[in-house]
Amino acid sequence: MSVTPLRVGTRPSALAVAQSGMIAERIIAAGRPAELVNVSTTGDRSLAPIAELGVGVFVSALREALVAGEVDVAVHSYKDLPTKPDPRLTLVAVPVREDPRDALVARDGRVLGELGAGSRIGTGSPRRSAQLAALGLGFEIVPIRGNVDTRIGKVRSGELDAVVVAAAGLRRLGRVDEASELLDPLQMLPAPAQGALAIECRAGDEELARFLAASLDDAATRAAVTAERSVLATLEAGCSAPIGALADVVSDYVEDAAGNDVIVDRLSLRAIIGTTTGALLRASGTADMDNAEQLGAALALELLDMGADDLPNVQGPGAERIAGSGVQQ
Repeated sequence: MSVTPLRVGTRPSALAVAQSGMIAERIIAAGRPAELVNVSTTGDRSLAPIAELGVGVFVSALREALVAGEVDVAVHSYKDLPTKPDPRLTLVAVPVREDPRDALVARDGRVLGELGAGSRIGTGSPRRSAQLAALGLGFEIVPIRGNVDTRIGKVRSGELDAVVVAAAGLRRLGRVDEASELLDPLQMLPAPAQGALAIECRAGDEELARFLAASLDDAATRAAVTAERSVLATLEAGCSAPIGALADVVSDYVEDAAGNDVIVDRLSLRAIIGTTTGALLRASGTADMDNAEQLGAALALELLDMGADDLPNVQGPGAERIAGSGVQQ
């Protein structure tokens, strides 16, 4: 007896189709047939700046198709999801993350340090713009929108000296060799959840949720992006706020009940936010894996304490101060 394929909803862009196709292949490998269903979003149809279009611009149409029963599974770039959950849906899996770094694509294969003052660098991200400006190298930041081909095409045509894009997108498209440089997070901290995917299904579809979680979810990636997005949620900030965050799973020695040193995995989180004066505020901390959300909230509150009056597009605080959470700053 044939089994009806799971309909995997995807945006129609080349990158979204590549990402969703990878998830469909994983579903098929786990024993269920699957097919892609294209769902066009407002973000795909507009070239207006993301900050003007609003939070969730790449997400809402996919979610509505899921609720309407037009698709069974939705695949999102996790960084595009609003921080407030949709009660109609369940985030069932966060697969192993792709490279979270930003990538520079520059004329003549130049790295960032070889681009002189006045070089025109394209990006549609306030976070990238703030960090590029904070380097103090005199770059001219040019706002751009469009898919990977459109952005890189502006460098190839000579309109721009360079663009900054997500390394994960280049890797998933098989084009990472076009990057002049993969930017060290010490130089440019990525967006919260950059490089990660979020898999949703309808709330109440428990059998499918269990299957997708068992087939796709990666606990370490989920913990890391939970910490990063908790920074956003606590600050009550969206895509128009210049916020970067990156969590890594690190091994640490702790003393067990018997007094023996044992190795455990912990989360190490760094976060930055650009201010209205052009300065960057930075915070970092570590916590146990099961305190990911508390870790992100604690760092966000620290950033607020450091410069609440100078933070653009930030409401905060979206959480109470964390006490006894095991967060070390």
